[in-house]
Amino acid sequence: MEYSTIAAVDLGSNSFRLQVARVVDDQIYPLDTLKDPVRLGAGLNNDEWLDEAAQQRALDCLRRFGERLRGLPREAVRVVGTNTLRVARNSATLIPQLEEALGGFPIEIIAGREEARLIYLGAAHSLPASKEKRMVVDIGGGSTEFIIGQQLKSQKTESLYMGCVSYTLRYFPDGKITEKALQAAETAARIELQSIVHEFFAGNWQQAVGTSGTARSLQDICELNDFSTNGLTIEGMEKIRELLLKQGNIANLKINGLRPDRAPVIVGGFAIMSAIFSELGIRVMTCASGALREGVMWDLIGRHHHKDMRDVTVGQFKRRYHIDSAQAGRVEKLALQLFEQLNAKAHPPRHNEFDLQLLTWAAALHEIGLSVSHTGYHKHSAYILQHADMPGFSKPEQLQLSRLAAAHRGNLAKQLNIDHLDEWSRVIALRLGVLFHRSRTNVELPPMRLRHDSKGFQLTLDSGWLHNNPLTATALRQESEFWHSVNLPLEVVDETASR
Repeated sequence: MEYSTIAAVDLGSNSFRLQVARVVDDQIYPLDTLKDPVRLGAGLNNDEWLDEAAQQRALDCLRRFGERLRGLPREAVRVVGTNTLRVARNSATLIPQLEEALGGFPIEIIAGREEARLIYLGAAHSLPASKEKRMVVDIGGGSTEFIIGQQLKSQKTESLYMGCVSYTLRYFPDGKITEKALQAAETAARIELQSIVHEFFAGNWQQAVGTSGTARSLQDICELNDFSTNGLTIEGMEKIRELLLKQGNIANLKINGLRPDRAPVIVGGFAIMSAIFSELGIRVMTCASGALREGVMWDLIGRHHHKDMRDVTVGQFKRRYHIDSAQAGRVEKLALQLFEQLNAKAHPPRHNEFDLQLLTWAAALHEIGLSVSHTGYHKHSAYILQHADMPGFSKPEQLQLSRLAAAHRGNLAKQLNIDHLDEWSRVIALRLGVLFHRSRTNVELPPMRLRHDSKGFQLTLDSGWLHNNPLTATALRQESEFWHSVNLPLEVVDETASR
């Protein structure tokens, strides 16, 4: 389904941002923008726990955002969390509260490389068309993303654990800006950059592009103080350094072009940018107006127009791990058929389009673990799906895929992390799809019906088929025992024999 109005929410380590836009002829026209400097990253203690004050700031902000989003369809809104919510040890308990404050919209915690991909997508759409290779740099509150891409497609993505909030707190805790503190912050950033210098050094790209608050603030300072007329330059960076050291304290910063909401974190952002210029050989950087939330919107439009990046990723994984596409197709066809049957008489329907997508992807990728080992391959499949970089997928989506892969064969009693009927419904559909296609050939299957009631599942087969297929009959008896072990009995009925 397509929507005329969409929205993106970026829960960053420094600021929370909301953008609402109108979609006309596959173009985005902003309608409303909200920003709140929540400083979520400032609430992380040494044990990576978010303090109560930061949590409260986040909740207060999202209640305001929730009012603006009220009335929009769930599928037209995408909310993403970045570094602080990735690393906070108590984020699992906080996120349900944040979702409630936002009005029930789900929050996706995205991996660093997925964040990088979306940033590039947003930046590329806001820049003039060019065939040059671009390196995009986005300094966030807790992490910095690096992307090399061409036109609208990213080619290399990296995410480093350094951001303007975390570096300001770590190296300028008392607010004093000294040569020693600035040098320490820059050195730390340069050390972090060593792991990516080889791939991201000048010569591997033709244009350096900065996105988000730090880069744009530094460019504004350069231009409004006549340090540069050509974006952010290495000469301009040196003059900004002089200004920061001269003023000497974060609390007293008054620089032409520096907004008050950016001042508390600019020195940490400057140190990181200075190290980036030095280590990656940058002399001039232009700034793009688009970044993460614009990328989220473009990705959302792609999903509505059947250009879902997740489908592209699944296709790439099938090729990378040498998946038997014919077998995956057989399993998918039967699994979807059985899953639809479970939902056929439910009012309202229990599943939505995403449930079907998830089952489709799981059927396509459940055997990727065979590339590691045949023994216990479902465990390898689960590990890969949970931990691999999968562009387009959020971490919760990868976890759901991982659980399906882990549960598609073997002892169900080990799947203690599954406790919802809808998820069990996907599991049984996938398991039966695999079981009936054990021969890995295009066998003719009998008509079958899968139902669910308060007692468990019931699978009905026609035409005495089980009598003529003893191997499958034996497998189904064992399958029934597995389902009894999780208190969801599976009854297998040979309809012909029962007449």
